[in-house]
Amino acid sequence: MRALQLVGWAVAAVVVAVWLALVEVLWLPLRVGAVPVPVSLVAAVFGNVLLVDTVRRLSGSRLVAVLPALVWLGIALAAGSRRPEGDLLITGGDAVTQLVNLGFLLVGVVAAAFAVGRVIGTPPAVSRAAAGTSSGAAR
Repeated sequence: MRALQLVGWAVAAVVVAVWLALVEVLWLPLRVGAVPVPVSLVAAVFGNVLLVDTVRRLSGSRLVAVLPALVWLGIALAAGSRRPEGDLLITGGDAVTQLVNLGFLLVGVVAAAFAVGRVIGTPPAVSRAAAGTSSGAAR
């Protein structure tokens, strides 16, 4: 039953990470007038840190918690690659656009690495039953 729960949490984590990464990439060209609004940078930092931490707390698995960061990285790299049709989501553009796009990749990767490091560096939780402190202890 535990394996089935982990698979469920893994699927949920991947689905949310895909959605979040796609929304962040599509927010990259967001502008108010001629001024770029770097909402994607903020979303990449908070999204990666909070999603990895939340998945770790809910699933109890460090391996499952790493999946959102890997998915984010895969989508961000794929968005920067030209498709056969010539489509490109993370473009060059002018100097300000390039700065926002490179900033998005930089802060997203750093936030994901930080979150994964926190998750991997945290010792696994020991259940009360495994520790031998359950209420049915020998008398």
